[in-house]
Amino acid sequence: MEDHVHLLVSSTPQIRITDMMRGMKGVSARKLFLRFPELKRKLWGGHMWNPSYFVATVSEQTESQIRGYIRSQKERQPYGGHSSKDG
Repeated sequence: MEDHVHLLVSSTPQIRITDMMRGMKGVSARKLFLRFPELKRKLWGGHMWNPSYFVATVSEQTESQIRGYIRSQKERQPYGGHSSKDG
């Protein structure tokens, strides 16, 4: 089962990463709970997201590699399966 999300985000240095992540997780959780109210009852403690996250900086040289990696993840099928393109 897929249990994470890949994002490539551009931000100014004035925005703290912790604030950005808190905002994205909070807004997305509220929208998902409004659209799918049964989610809150099914989740442990009613929390949509784990409080942890991973962040890495990307240079102009590596941005295209990161974009390619994220795109390749879209081709994967749910629950860890792979598309026929993966071989």
